[in-house]
Amino acid sequence: MSRTPNTRKEDTHERIVDAAARAIRRHGYAGVGVAEVMKEAGLTHGGFYAHFGSRDALLVEALERAGRESVESVARAAERRSGQGVSTFRALVESYLADKHLASMDTGCPVAALGSDMPRQSEAVREASAMRVRRLMAAVRKAMPEAPHAAAGVVAGTLVGSLQLGRALGDNAEGRAVLSAARKALVRQYDLPAAAAH
Repeated sequence: MSRTPNTRKEDTHERIVDAAARAIRRHGYAGVGVAEVMKEAGLTHGGFYAHFGSRDALLVEALERAGRESVESVARAAERRSGQGVSTFRALVESYLADKHLASMDTGCPVAALGSDMPRQSEAVREASAMRVRRLMAAVRKAMPEAPHAAAGVVAGTLVGSLQLGRALGDNAEGRAVLSAARKALVRQYDLPAAAAH
């Protein structure tokens, strides 16, 4: 079945969501202004409401896009690494806590970028945020099927918190040390195939 090409309106909508997904990770929820997002998308402010009923509707779509991009990036990394004999869990941990995420907030998991702001949002944005957290935990759970169910929350919390602390310290030796220590601790404790091999 062939895919129908996007209409001009759909293409424009996608450009707006792409710009907002970058902005939401870079500046947080509060830093996503309609005028700035439209400008980054190469559009005028006046065209916004032809695509979204509200700023919150844009935030929900931007969060979904940022989360999907993060999951796809981790999945690609895991696929590359599995060819090198690295477990899915280890690939997930190493990709999520990669040093490159210290240098730029434009990439990486939106849960780490937005975590402390999630409870302060409107009901629609809070629900979309909670869904993003659930999807992160589900991805972790899938990467460690032999571990107890509750371990996914512990691992997800360690991933998010370590990335937040590393970013707070900066793209320097101190920030990288936090990520490195977290990677080693998680792999040592939860990478069951690796542990069984020793």
